[in-house]
Amino acid sequence: MRDALVAAAFRLFLERGYEQTTVDDIVTLAGVGRRSFFRYFPSKEDVVFPDHERCLADMTAFLAGGSDDDEPVGRVCDAARLVLRMYAENPTFSVQRYRLTRQVPGLRAYELSVVWRYERALAEYLRRRFATRREGILQADVIAAAVVAAHNNALRSWLRSDGRGEASTAVDHALAYVQSAFGAVPVPPVAEQPEDVVIVVARRGAPLWRVVQEIEATLGRG
Repeated sequence: MRDALVAAAFRLFLERGYEQTTVDDIVTLAGVGRRSFFRYFPSKEDVVFPDHERCLADMTAFLAGGSDDDEPVGRVCDAARLVLRMYAENPTFSVQRYRLTRQVPGLRAYELSVVWRYERALAEYLRRRFATRREGILQADVIAAAVVAAHNNALRSWLRSDGRGEASTAVDHALAYVQSAFGAVPVPPVAEQPEDVVIVVARRGAPLWRVVQEIEATLGRG
């Protein structure tokens, strides 16, 4: 039922245009009622992105299933590859959707909101891993944004080529760039206040009070 609704929707979008197609048109072509449509999709926009909720859930589970031994940047790069896999499973559909979102501003805005949710999932994982680092939140947010930007840059290049070639090749190259810049980021040491070290030169046999006087004078000048 779900797949039939998506197929009907995209057939109509391609024939009539997105704005000219109504939910009633979609359910009529699919041979179901309006209630069946809204059981699967809260809105017409959602039928354009039918797999993102599942992919976001898979990404969240993947990140949660990691261990403290995992290199954090590598882990979020692997999580981003789950999104690539979703697109690569059906290149024809992915290319059609890409073209459609380029034509409809409302769909472009919807897509950006989906991308932001992916980025937040990556950032939340990194925030947990970097919790003890100085500026760990900043590092987490910057790296998450970089991973998403690199992934999307390569993915869109593949989509603009009509899905020719291996999408993973371009994405792996882009993510490797991120890992080379941010991977295995060393934990900055906690700055410690240096202790005062005073060196006093005194003549052998000088009385102790004289040595103490010299120390006090030196500290006073510091």
